[in-house]
Amino acid sequence: MKKAKLFGFGAVAMASVLLLGACGSSTTDSSSADGSNAASSEAGGTTSLPTAALITDTGGVDDRSFNQSAWEGLEAWGKANNVTRGNEGYQYFQSSNESDYIPNIDQALNAGFSTIFGIGYKLQPAVADQASLNPEVNFAIIDDIVEGDNVASATFKDQEAAYLAGIAAAYSTTTNKVGFIGGVKGEVIDRFEAGFAAGIEAGAKELGKEITLDVQYAGDFSAPDKGRTIAKGMYGTGADIVYHASGATGNGVFQEAKSLNETGDQVVWVIGVDRDQSDEGNFKLDGEDKNFTLTSTTKAVGTVVQDLAQKAVEGNFPGGEHVVYGLKEDGVGLTDGQLSAEALDAVAKAREQIVAGEIEVPETPAK
Repeated sequence: MKKAKLFGFGAVAMASVLLLGACGSSTTDSSSADGSNAASSEAGGTTSLPTAALITDTGGVDDRSFNQSAWEGLEAWGKANNVTRGNEGYQYFQSSNESDYIPNIDQALNAGFSTIFGIGYKLQPAVADQASLNPEVNFAIIDDIVEGDNVASATFKDQEAAYLAGIAAAYSTTTNKVGFIGGVKGEVIDRFEAGFAAGIEAGAKELGKEITLDVQYAGDFSAPDKGRTIAKGMYGTGADIVYHASGATGNGVFQEAKSLNETGDQVVWVIGVDRDQSDEGNFKLDGEDKNFTLTSTTKAVGTVVQDLAQKAVEGNFPGGEHVVYGLKEDGVGLTDGQLSAEALDAVAKAREQIVAGEIEVPETPAK
């Protein structure tokens, strides 16, 4: 594996707007669609393009978070290159559980896809195994590292965006109690927890107040019921802001927050993850449209998928490289959401300090 490097997005990826509709399937999808995998060449003819497949984690392609962002990126790549969904263009294979990973990769290989994406760190062993057996195929792992000349590994400085979320929470809480709900404890979610806690601590120090952080894990990325139960407990004991880094489990956090806000008895907020989750916070109170998504940490998973797929088209697939995306590369970020002007100013200041190297955000939670 070559030395890890910071990696900026290509012009094609940066120019694309990833606002495509999400697919609602909930089972493994390997169906083919009609269409030709060809694009016009400068000479006026056609040239065959590489095909690309995406293997989801267990949250599903419509998890409104990590997997969905990746799929939207692959859809954007297909649209930009005038290729269609199906075995001659691009496709996803949905994993219901971890035992589906290798069979789904096998399906993608048997269908002839030339670039295969593993979405999420849980696919690391499966990608490592299959990449070694199929050296002629491009593989990409998102959120982990796999050694191999035919594997591009992409990771994110999640802790940097989470730090900004912590600053935002510190400047927004009125109860001085906030919560963090993780999916499964591990290296990736550790970064979210560590960054969020550090941001809260820094924000509290700036404001001269004490803020309590309640951290709990659902032990699952696809258990909305667990997410809702944990959120109910946090809100019920005084937290007014909950940040989730839990994939589809976070859908339950939004459900609980919506229920509480719609009664009008309690004002609570959710901080979304991986993509702008503002739409999940829409609700009505006394006939008035409102929103309880305070902000969202964003992770350019879709843009990375699109960028790597495009590099395969151009013959520049970064096999053997570990590419890292942080605030400086616009690989992670924080939405404005419903933040006050004061909170936005504090977030902007912290962002500048992180990019300048004046703040080094921890990647592991304090013991």
